[in-house]
Amino acid sequence: MAQKKTGGIEAAFFIYLILISGAFVMILPFVWMVLTAFKTFPETVIIPIKWLPSKLQLDNFREVLNRLNFARYYFNTIFVTLSITLLQALLCSMAAYGFARIRFPGREVLFIVLLSVLMIPQQMTLMPSYVLLSRLRWVDTYFALIIPNLFSAYGTFFLRQFYKSLPDELEEAAIIDGTSRLGIYWRIFLPLSTTALAAFGVFTILWAWNDLLWPLIMTSRESLRVLSVGVASLVGGQNATRHNLLMTAAVLATTPMIVLFVLLQKQFLAGISFTAKNY
Repeated sequence: MAQKKTGGIEAAFFIYLILISGAFVMILPFVWMVLTAFKTFPETVIIPIKWLPSKLQLDNFREVLNRLNFARYYFNTIFVTLSITLLQALLCSMAAYGFARIRFPGREVLFIVLLSVLMIPQQMTLMPSYVLLSRLRWVDTYFALIIPNLFSAYGTFFLRQFYKSLPDELEEAAIIDGTSRLGIYWRIFLPLSTTALAAFGVFTILWAWNDLLWPLIMTSRESLRVLSVGVASLVGGQNATRHNLLMTAAVLATTPMIVLFVLLQKQFLAGISFTAKNY
């Protein structure tokens, strides 16, 4: 008995050792980013690497805020992120309810076609998307940043799995009472899916906040720049990249997401575990 207990302790020790090592590897780049934000430029290129700054350089933050219009970037990013998240949650939940609860000819085939979209890289659709938006005269507008991102095949699949797990008796009782399909979705299924919607919303917010390629291609005006594009503008150019300023801008751009993750980590972990259970 004692031998089994000792073996269990050793196994737990190695598991925790692996998890701590993985956490260290994941956290190290963030630590480097924050420390570099307070260094001078010579300290960022010195060899051997100097981890700690000799003096905290708050001037880096002042220079970045003077060079970049962060107030506008924050507004654009928040507006685009919230618009995509709210509208995507609504559209994906409606589509998910239809695939999960409404029987219609070709439902399974259409759902497989929907899932096949997940296998198409975004880079393959950039050119036709740009041509289409150009003909609609949406390039360099908020429409280009929001409308094409309103539907998610992953979100539809994610919410469909949740709706399929709900008991059939709820829907049958509502149908007997004369409730329409839209009423069943709006009054019963949508309120019951707040946990799944919150988990999906966290993933969507993280993706929309960090997206770089789509806003970079679809917008060119300074007034429409989002945070990711603004930070990327510090790379290269006429002068060498000043890594201390780049990391300072990265700290300013990622801090809201870190705070959001700390506040909503339960929903984030719930979304991961729910997805794992239903795949």
